[in-house]
Amino acid sequence: MRRFTLLSSVVFFCLFSRVTKAQDEFFSDWFARVDKTQAEQPHWVTPLATTTPRLEEELRYDQLWQVNAKGVTTGNFDGGKGLELIPFEKVEVIFNMPPYLEHNSPTTRDGFGDIAFLVKYRLLSSNEQHGNYILTAFLGWSVPTGEYKNGALHAVITPTIAYGKGLRHFDLQGTFGIGMPVADTNKLGRTYAWNNAFQYHLFRRLWPEVEMNSTFFQNGPNDGKKQNFATPGLLIGRLHLYKRIGLTFGGGYQIATTHFHTTNHNAIFTVRLPF
Repeated sequence: MRRFTLLSSVVFFCLFSRVTKAQDEFFSDWFARVDKTQAEQPHWVTPLATTTPRLEEELRYDQLWQVNAKGVTTGNFDGGKGLELIPFEKVEVIFNMPPYLEHNSPTTRDGFGDIAFLVKYRLLSSNEQHGNYILTAFLGWSVPTGEYKNGALHAVITPTIAYGKGLRHFDLQGTFGIGMPVADTNKLGRTYAWNNAFQYHLFRRLWPEVEMNSTFFQNGPNDGKKQNFATPGLLIGRLHLYKRIGLTFGGGYQIATTHFHTTNHNAIFTVRLPF
């Protein structure tokens, strides 16, 4: 019995030591892994509204002012953004904080929206010297944590394919995704989101862009309808702040180009701290 106990202790110690060593190496190699991953992809800037197919490591905050059909402006604090990390090569995870919605209306209560998560897996990529393209698969999901009807009734799963191609100073980044509620699909409906951002790199730090942000509705209250926003904008970055920390910021304006639209004349401001 003593021999068995001694042998078990030795085995446990060896396994514990290996796990601890692996954990230490994982965190000590973190930024080297991030640099290698990002060196293998284009170095465009992330668009205003379109989620980039590139893998990023940054802290992001967005501010939106959305105007509904009655002319009432809703302030969207944080815009559902948050922390973006690259824990493994070709993999990014995003932890989106719940936005706070200020409706400026006595009939609608303010409150926090839903928490959301996104995982990216980069399928193909090549940097500017070897093709300048990227293809990435996303899987996003939201948790219905919103207050006072400021979120969805159920969790929503959103598989997405994202793509990008650059040509000299010009690049296109786009996504196509399907928002699928886990229950009451006939009541809530599915959404098909197709976003494309057209950017031009100017004077090293300037990235003027135009985005086309389209949503197609199936089932639910907006069944058969579609909306599209043209979103001109300007991003500035990446500016160096301290060691690995940079700064990218910018803004834009969404203009509805379809007869049906849930909001119009929406302003967007974004600030990111890549590291």
